[in-house]
Amino acid sequence: MSTTTVEAPVKKQEPVPTAGPRKGRRRGTSLVSHGILVVASLIALFPVAWLLFLSLGPDKDDYLHPGGIWGKMTLDNYSYVLTETKFLDWLTSTLIVTVGTTLIGVVIAATTGYAVSRMRFPGYKKFMWVLLVTQMFPVAVLMVPMYQILSELQLIDSYLGLVLVYCTTTVPYCAWLMKGYFDTIPFEIDEAGRVDGLTPFGTFARLILPLAKPGLAVAAFYSFLTAFGEVAFASTFMLSDTKYTFAVGLQTFISEHDAQRNLMAATAVLVAIPVSAFFYFVQKNLVTGLTAGGTKG
Repeated sequence: MSTTTVEAPVKKQEPVPTAGPRKGRRRGTSLVSHGILVVASLIALFPVAWLLFLSLGPDKDDYLHPGGIWGKMTLDNYSYVLTETKFLDWLTSTLIVTVGTTLIGVVIAATTGYAVSRMRFPGYKKFMWVLLVTQMFPVAVLMVPMYQILSELQLIDSYLGLVLVYCTTTVPYCAWLMKGYFDTIPFEIDEAGRVDGLTPFGTFARLILPLAKPGLAVAAFYSFLTAFGEVAFASTFMLSDTKYTFAVGLQTFISEHDAQRNLMAATAVLVAIPVSAFFYFVQKNLVTGLTAGGTKG
């Protein structure tokens, strides 16, 4: 008895597609992305570089003919600002106001946000909406009543009065920000603190705040910038030129018939140093704080 074997047809092995075209497309996309980022970076850095360039021109009208600055660059504008103006007084006033606003504003906003996030008291939702409504009023409407209140409290031309005014602007926004960030922290951490015998304030200070550093960094940065660059309130409530902040001090270089733009540019460059230093210290937590606070309402 003979047996026959049937051979299975051999399938032709299809060629494996090479990754060459795909790599080429990825490389092209990467080059385009990097090119866009480089262009965007140059656009963002151009105003800063232009301001620095104008600050090296010795004449107030050099901005009309910027090409002539190359042959006469000097640091005289910086020496004049530091020695002949009240720059150091402006620096002292700005640091007092910004640091005071940042500390007081962040403390009030953090405790408010934590209370609304963890405690269910009557009207807690309406309370947050009231904070939001306070941001709807323009500065021009608030100027007169605030001036009357500060005048009755004898806080006109005082650092404390200006700090309290700035806190009315920073606290509502920062309270919303911190409330959203505290919502992302598990409630079990609070329960664990109570089991360990901590008081509510002890739980907040020892367990919750260390976890909320990114949110605190964002709140501090917002408060710092608000107090640092505000002009309307500072120019209205601070009467002494030695108590001007940087934002108001820059206006002294402009008069009705003259504008010393070279000195303004040099002062602006010097003003940017404290902000850059503060941003450097908090930048690690800024991105985390800005994104985490919006995950839960």
